Amino acid sequence: MRFRPLCVVSLILLWAVSAAAEEKKTPWKASGQLEEACSCDAACPCWFGSKPTKMNCSGGYALFIDKGSYGDVKLDGLGVAFIGANPDNTTMMESIGDWKFMALYIDEKANAEQRKALEAIARATAPPAAPPERTTVKYVPISRKIEGDEHVITIGSYGGFSAHLLPGGMGGTPKIVNPPGADPMHKEYMQGQTTRQTYNDSGQKWDWSKSNYMYGTFDTNSEEYEKFMAAMTQMMQQTKEKKKS
Repeated sequence: MRFRPLCVVSLILLWAVSAAAEEKKTPWKASGQLEEACSCDAACPCWFGSKPTKMNCSGGYALFIDKGSYGDVKLDGLGVAFIGANPDNTTMMESIGDWKFMALYIDEKANAEQRKALEAIARATAPPAAPPERTTVKYVPISRKIEGDEHVITIGSYGGFSAHLLPGGMGGTPKIVNPPGADPMHKEYMQGQTTRQTYNDSGQKWDWSKSNYMYGTFDTNSEEYEKFMAAMTQMMQQTKEKKKS
């Protein structure tokens, strides 16, 4: 069942408040690369508040941390990945909280403290896409190989994707800056296309090509996300008040 807009607003408000409170307890920071792919045609319309180009948007991203810490816990050289799919015929934002599933994959080479830290950052930087009963956390090897123009991302034995950046019409690579759905890690990214994307977990079996691919670098922290969530809370409150009037 689809959430009504007001229900989604309330859910996001609760997420923003609880996530911000958690970030205040333990400060974190991370810099590295974002690798993302989904089933939409490039460029993914979900980041612009539009419906997916297929029945739904199925995909996710991997974060490769060059330098990072969660309190005193170092996270250099570790990775974390997010995979999910929203309900058919809905936008990304209106369906938050009611996604078909949400899977978090934590780098298995992390020790116990690092695993907890990576999961906390993953939850702080990703919305509560699916309810708890449809949310899973697994520890797997997360790797990336760059072979010429091709970026090959592997998430354990469950799948991954191979992708490349597209050439711009006036040279260089197409770049998307500050799309409406952007959070600090998605405020700027380069646009590409998958060669192939596969996934076999969470009751899914994906295998497609020539779909959306995004590559970006990030340098963010808990303070930046706290400000972002405060702004989102304010925006959602305004939306709620408009609905009442």
